[in-house]
Amino acid sequence: MTNNQPSISSEANIPFYRDERIITIFAQVLSAVLIIGILILAIINFFKAAEARNMTLTFGFLKEAAGFPISNPPIDYEPGMSYGRAFQAGLINTLLISGIGIIAATIIGTLTALARLSSNWLLSRIALVFIEFHRNIPLLVLLFIWYFVVFGMVPPVTESLQWPGPIFVNKRGVYFAWPRLTETGSVFVVLISIGIIVSLIIFITLRKRRKITGKDTYYSLISVGVLVIFFLVGWSLSGGTPFQMDIPYFAGINYQGGLRLTPEFAGMFLSLSLYTAAFIAEVVRGGIQAVDKGQIEAARAVGLSQFQVLSLVIMPQALRIIIPPMISQYLNLTKNSSLALAIGFQEFFAVGKIAINQAGRAVPIFALIMLTYLSLSLLTSFVLNIYNRRIQFVMR
Repeated sequence: MTNNQPSISSEANIPFYRDERIITIFAQVLSAVLIIGILILAIINFFKAAEARNMTLTFGFLKEAAGFPISNPPIDYEPGMSYGRAFQAGLINTLLISGIGIIAATIIGTLTALARLSSNWLLSRIALVFIEFHRNIPLLVLLFIWYFVVFGMVPPVTESLQWPGPIFVNKRGVYFAWPRLTETGSVFVVLISIGIIVSLIIFITLRKRRKITGKDTYYSLISVGVLVIFFLVGWSLSGGTPFQMDIPYFAGINYQGGLRLTPEFAGMFLSLSLYTAAFIAEVVRGGIQAVDKGQIEAARAVGLSQFQVLSLVIMPQALRIIIPPMISQYLNLTKNSSLALAIGFQEFFAVGKIAINQAGRAVPIFALIMLTYLSLSLLTSFVLNIYNRRIQFVMR
């Protein structure tokens, strides 16, 4: 009987220049050398060009005085402070507008998706109009509509609109009541923070024990009880007044007290939130519709309410489909915050643009901007990918 399989000796006789394994390794090494060589050549040429034009590539200018103001900075800042301090203020503005925008866009988008899937014809069509309107208008145009049109129509300070809250709306911004910590409020905040951490640890530990033993550990009830205890202790130690409401009031030519949202911040927040919410709504709608209808019908057949079907059957499965594209929407929102430069809201990119005009250090400033946005994007992706891996099905 003949053996058709090649022998070991025949494989050993193959010349090295015809061996596929050696050819593959050689091709990979050659590609790596070429790419690295091109990068090194580009970097060398870049530094030579920068030296020929007397361009400084260091970041020493961050210690120099900025010399420009920032309207309503989130931290203590004066024009005489350094560029580094100015970039810190801009970064905090970017984090604020992005963080609050992500939360608002997620809530609005999810509710819009549920309305779009509603059996109520009018509610579904209103959600459809909202989605199509915001998806088919450039974000910059939407930003101009909110800032120049909507906020341009609000009355002056002396004729401010008053809404319940109290909330006052005028051309200088939106003023509303805001809780301020008292002298003893820090004790309350510390104990609440500790209580949240302890409650989360108890919740995770007892839930894992229930999965291992099969016995009910009442993890939800116990964790909430611990949080309530820390709340009551903190409230008692703070004298029952950890904070007080700071209500805005009219004094002189403007409102004082409370929390003020400038027209630039409000316009950027509304534009980013509503624009991204329209895309999130379609992502959520697609994830919900991807759930097998048989499971939904089975859940209804055993007597679950509509809310229970949504929260216990549909959303846990839909999240496995929703989270990956949702990450992209969050990243887009963070990067789109740089459009605030168009209306004068001084976030990180706007501060960098002013710093370029002031200091003339375009290369290091743009490098700093790119690294910052890259870090924010990678951090957001890292956190959400961890959650995404935890909710995926485990194949056995």
